[in-house]
Amino acid sequence: MNEDRSAKADALAGELRRQNSGHLTVFLGAAPGVGKTYAMLSRARELRRQGIDLVVGIVETHGRSETAALVDGLELIPRRRIDYQGRKLQELDVDAILARRPQVALIDELAHRNVPGSRHERRWQDVIDLLDAGIDVYTTVNIQHLESLNDVVHRITGVRVSETVPDAVFDRLRDIRLVDLPARELIERLNQGKVYLPEQATHALQAFFSPSNLAALRELAMQTAADHVEEDLRESQIARGLPGIALRNRVLIAIDGMGASEYMVRAGRRIAQRRDAPWTVVTVQSGKPVEAARQAELDRAFALARSLGAEAEVVHGTHVADALLDHAERCGASTLIVGRTRERPLARMVNRTLTQQLLQRGAHYELVIISSPGARARARRRLRIPDRSLLRHDLSAALLATVGAIVAAWMAQRWLGIDDMSMVFIVAVILVATRTSMLGVVGTAALCFFSYNFFFIEPTFTFSISANRGVATVVIFLVAALVCGSLATRLRAQILALRAVNAQATMMERLGRGLSSAADLGQVLHVGRIAMERSLGVSVWIQSADRTEQSPGTVLQATDRAAADWSLAHRQQAGRFTDTLAASPWWFVPLLANRTVVGVAGLRWGEDAGRLAPEQRRLAEAMIDDVTQAIMRTRLVADLESARVSNETERLRSALLSSVSHDLRSPLASMIGSASSLVSYPDALSAEDKANLLDTILEEGDRLDRYIQNLLDMTRLGHDGLTLNRDWVGVDELIGSAAGRLRRYQPGVTLDVAIAADVPPIWVHPALVEQGLFNVLENAARFSPPGAAVDVSARLLGGTLQIDVRDRGPGIPEDERKRIFDMFYSVERGDRNRKGTGLGLTIAQGMIGAHGGSVEAFAGPDGVGTVIRITLPMLRPTAA
Repeated sequence: MNEDRSAKADALAGELRRQNSGHLTVFLGAAPGVGKTYAMLSRARELRRQGIDLVVGIVETHGRSETAALVDGLELIPRRRIDYQGRKLQELDVDAILARRPQVALIDELAHRNVPGSRHERRWQDVIDLLDAGIDVYTTVNIQHLESLNDVVHRITGVRVSETVPDAVFDRLRDIRLVDLPARELIERLNQGKVYLPEQATHALQAFFSPSNLAALRELAMQTAADHVEEDLRESQIARGLPGIALRNRVLIAIDGMGASEYMVRAGRRIAQRRDAPWTVVTVQSGKPVEAARQAELDRAFALARSLGAEAEVVHGTHVADALLDHAERCGASTLIVGRTRERPLARMVNRTLTQQLLQRGAHYELVIISSPGARARARRRLRIPDRSLLRHDLSAALLATVGAIVAAWMAQRWLGIDDMSMVFIVAVILVATRTSMLGVVGTAALCFFSYNFFFIEPTFTFSISANRGVATVVIFLVAALVCGSLATRLRAQILALRAVNAQATMMERLGRGLSSAADLGQVLHVGRIAMERSLGVSVWIQSADRTEQSPGTVLQATDRAAADWSLAHRQQAGRFTDTLAASPWWFVPLLANRTVVGVAGLRWGEDAGRLAPEQRRLAEAMIDDVTQAIMRTRLVADLESARVSNETERLRSALLSSVSHDLRSPLASMIGSASSLVSYPDALSAEDKANLLDTILEEGDRLDRYIQNLLDMTRLGHDGLTLNRDWVGVDELIGSAAGRLRRYQPGVTLDVAIAADVPPIWVHPALVEQGLFNVLENAARFSPPGAAVDVSARLLGGTLQIDVRDRGPGIPEDERKRIFDMFYSVERGDRNRKGTGLGLTIAQGMIGAHGGSVEAFAGPDGVGTVIRITLPMLRPTAA
């Protein structure tokens, strides 16, 4: 019932969404040249004659005269001109269409990639804007551009299509029109030059446009169109409260976990494959507890179905036949496959089999009945003998209820004068049914039947009946007692099952909440232990990664330790309730995650506990599995953090080492040159010159001292880790220091610095950030044309500091923008040439990355030059 409401709600939501936005109509083709644009324009002219307000946003005629002729007379929205790499390119003007607000807009080639600088990167994003504004859109697309079919098209044609449209766009469809052209006619159009130029057509015929490829693409296009038509029809039917209609064959396979589930999956898959139809495997759960062996078989069958390409679902319902038919209606199935059920002699009078019910009610479905090899063996399987303790309990309840009914009936007859005592005995049967199994109900009904006859039917104290009326009375009583008892027993079983499911769900939810907030391994083990103690009433012992969590007072004996070690080594359960070291009172379960053992858990019930019930085992295994996944999560988080720290540490180490060889010569050369001048020309130099030379020696000495300090910090990377000596420093001071250094080495450089007024000081290692910024500035200055300024801007963006350094050089190709940060990578074009060592940007990236920031390269805003963007988080000192 809930699934029906959900399906109707989803259908109504989709219908309302389509009604409140523009309508999307797609002209779908199997390949270029089938006539999609021609069909779209033909439809547009029909709408224009009907008085529909329609404009042409963009249409590509590709030089075809017959297509261009259809554009004449239609209102054209001028295209937007965009400057890109010195060329004037034209693109769709979305803003102009939104301002014009027509009823319908024609937008050709939905998968087109827009020129950089456009409103959106892809044309389908422009179409979404128009639909959201309430404008209907007519567009064209080829089947190979659909994202979900990209890999399929690649396997068919060997061509990987880069321009794709997400399937979510097709969810906005109002109408889909398949434009089809036989492969032979399309090849003729290619040979006539109506699709490509002659030299391109020859190559296309040998590759993409081969007859086999076109046939496969046509089939994909027709299947896609059929799927969307069927989905639209089903949603419309459900939204109106009508049953869904299956336009395509879909196979539904029902399994029950009674020994032939995997056989049913394989047989159903062969049937679906022959019919080229999608298929689903389902099982119906009626609320009663499922045995462990049966559940394991269902799990194996579901895993097999998924590996073979099917969908696997669990359907809940009291009646199996009704649940199957309802699910078949929701998913649009046309064929139901079930296993053969054994006929019962009184099936027509008492209870029809599943196949009989489906044959009677499933008039609109094709029903396939499969007999498994083990059906005969299962039919002859001996009846299970009930548990003796349960049998004694049921018989005792039946006897007590019968005696109580006799006493109550005698008192009612003597003191109240009531003659018909049948209702008293029926109440007794119902009371027993609410407390026992069906065996107790039958026993109580039989005892009450004979007691009613013996004590209250004339002649009394005999089993003979004197009148026909008395015979009818006792027979009706027996039938009513059995029916009422059966119904009460079924209701009790459903209530108990719902209680158990609700209790397990509550326990799992409580455990999930606790594990989600656990930050480390110790907290995960503690939360898991507490949850299992409260939910299962057991003592818990968990060991993982040399960490042990156990219930208070827990002591493992030598046998228990041996069982735990065996479970951990062999990845199997051991101890109590198993065949391995069963003398141990503990049940040990390995903590397995993706075939990796992360520990072992032990559970101990009381000494008076009997065998482990399947429900308890499933709940315990589910809770242990959740704990295992949480342990893996903490491990992954720790590994990722360690890898990140190690990566950043190694990057900083490499940057500092490279900085020594790359930049150490500069301060040394300045110091040696200044000192040589002082030594060689002591008398020729004026006092001012000597002071300048001494200032140079002091400044460069301080700079060299900073490098040496960085090297000392680097030597500690392998021990206690590098500690960044962070301090507050103004951004203008950092940029000014790096710019001053740059002007000393390149006096002719021009810097245009713009720092936003709201940029505060930052808490960083000043020397490292200044060195990284200097490397970026030096790189930009080296490749800017003479006289061209290097733009430097700083601003706050989303809690981070963003420093952009833009040059006006030849730029860097997009495929090389990430490689320029690799060590020793140099190119002649772009922001590096053969004069550089290929280390400057690598050093900058390492130093900025040590602060949690990043260095990235982008194209210039106008397509000229390169922008190197430095991003630093705005951190603050901790309280410690």
